[in-house]
Amino acid sequence: MTLLLGALLVIAAVFGPQLWARYVLKHHSRHRDEIPGTGGELAVHLIENSKLDGVTVERIPGGDHYDPVAKVVRLSEAVHDGKSLTAVVVAAHEVGHAIQDRFGYAPLKWRTRLVRVAAASERLGAIILIALPFVTALTRVPATGALMLAGGLAVLLIPVAVHFVTLPVEFDASFRRALPILALGYVPRDELPAARRILTACALTYVAASLAALLNFWRWIYFLRR
Repeated sequence: MTLLLGALLVIAAVFGPQLWARYVLKHHSRHRDEIPGTGGELAVHLIENSKLDGVTVERIPGGDHYDPVAKVVRLSEAVHDGKSLTAVVVAAHEVGHAIQDRFGYAPLKWRTRLVRVAAASERLGAIILIALPFVTALTRVPATGALMLAGGLAVLLIPVAVHFVTLPVEFDASFRRALPILALGYVPRDELPAARRILTACALTYVAASLAALLNFWRWIYFLRR
């Protein structure tokens, strides 16, 4: 019973925020005539107003994000073309990352470096840990197995580190960058609480992703203990 309850709590912690975020984003995605421009137009305006030289805006099929290497704010079609509260809030959030980049925000730099090696390291770590019993049996040297175990777990920790470094980056872009900008009149004052809910929902999806990454790491620990 305790194990089942723990599993349900883990599932709720990982998937609950994602479901809530989808609901909040969809709830505020309807067209609003009182919003003066689309998400893409707002992003261009904020980039120009913030003097972010060299930063451009691209319209893509999906996956809103800022690319600090290419200096591009990439917005999904719904956000780029939408005149909804969700569209302008998400656009402002992504420009918030460009502002972080402009001022050399350290956690963003760390995340950019870690992301470059995270995908490859996760695969490498899995290969090392799967090969561990065979290499130990062949070499019959316990130290070899111990070194491979330590190396494999260390490599698998890189994706976990990416997710946890992402948390301050996302919260800063939302609440220290985007929200104060939106409060300057880019959304109606009575809509600011809703804008905060949208930003909070988005931030919680990253919290859920961090928990999922940590859960994956512990899954390997459990597998190796068997």
